[in-house]
Amino acid sequence: MADIVTMPKLGFDMAEGTLLRWAKKEGEKVEKGELLAEIETDKATVEVESLYSGVVLKHLVTEGTPVPVSNPIAAIGAEGETYEGGTAPAAAPAKPEDASASQKQSSGQKPSTNGLSDQKTEPAVASGQQTAADGNLPSGVRASPLARKIAQERGVNLKSVRGSGPLGRITKRDVESAKAGGAGLALPGLQLADLGPAPADKRVPLTRLRSAIGRRMVQSRQEIPHFYVTHEYDVDRLLEARAQANAALEGSGEKLSVNDFIIKAAALTLRQYPNLNAKLDGDAIVQLGQVNIGVAVAVDGGLLVVVCRDADRKPLRQISQEVREMAGRVREGKVSTEDIEGSTFSISNLGMYDVHSFTAIVNPPEAAILAVGAAQEVPVVKNGQIAVGNRMRITISIDHRISDGAEGAQYLQALAAYIENPIALLM
Repeated sequence: MADIVTMPKLGFDMAEGTLLRWAKKEGEKVEKGELLAEIETDKATVEVESLYSGVVLKHLVTEGTPVPVSNPIAAIGAEGETYEGGTAPAAAPAKPEDASASQKQSSGQKPSTNGLSDQKTEPAVASGQQTAADGNLPSGVRASPLARKIAQERGVNLKSVRGSGPLGRITKRDVESAKAGGAGLALPGLQLADLGPAPADKRVPLTRLRSAIGRRMVQSRQEIPHFYVTHEYDVDRLLEARAQANAALEGSGEKLSVNDFIIKAAALTLRQYPNLNAKLDGDAIVQLGQVNIGVAVAVDGGLLVVVCRDADRKPLRQISQEVREMAGRVREGKVSTEDIEGSTFSISNLGMYDVHSFTAIVNPPEAAILAVGAAQEVPVVKNGQIAVGNRMRITISIDHRISDGAEGAQYLQALAAYIENPIALLM
């Protein structure tokens, strides 16, 4: 008798997912644990493994079809077996009022729109295209998996396309623009000639990720009374410690980032201020035992938060490795629910974009989030003399129902003990 594969629930608030791609064709053998399909949820594109071994007897839904959780999507059975059931009907698109009701019932971790580290996670690259471990093509072109797939299908040379994503990464939109008329090609020179009429307006449908981000952030701003506190830190020693650590790690393939130090420092400081590592539960504040730091990661069309669990109890090198690997999986479309669920406090860092300072929106049901700016060389007064120093501004956004300005200011002051004396993070 055939085993029926159903749409998995890839997050406790997930109501439906879209079957993006079948990794196994009808009639093809599949082993338990092998990749069966790619599913798009509100948060990401997730690779789904088969729970059964056998032959794929029937695809019950076609690629691109939205399917409610627990609805059948495929039948797997023994070789030579036939499946008599029919194809499952396509799921009807959710009505606006349904989406609203779903929003009211949802809780837990959601995509954040704060800062960095933004992009709908895209499907894995087509099987005929080889990629390097860092997600680049062997030729050195940086492109998202979906962009590579579309370029291969349409015959677009990625070397001639200018990427608009982070670090020049080529996105789906860049490839489509290049195919349509060269908008993704090298920048043209300045022209004073008649440029002709402006392009027509283009209506771009919201992706699931962009819609989810919008719902969550509107909910956060409407329901959570935010307040903000900013502190400026002397990061001369931190930058020096990072340089020395990376020199010692040279040749190992590892490299510590400034954000790795911030993650560890924020987690250790939360031990002193458990009220900021908390959530509101009815008429009580639940101070959470685990310190799980969410780190915002930029992706095509939005952003996701990856979760470094027990960050207060891990060494810097382990934090760095875990965050780097999770961010890589997010950008390659291979994220798991464990990577993006369960944060208790978040960090959004825009320093790599030369941002001086900004405020972030609290990611419900968390109590607070840090917005980290760039480390900048500025004139400072030392011992009555003007000198050059490195300074960084960090702003904490806090749910005023859970905490107050004094506690937020005290937290940022205590954070300085680690950021301005980073030796404490290495012990």
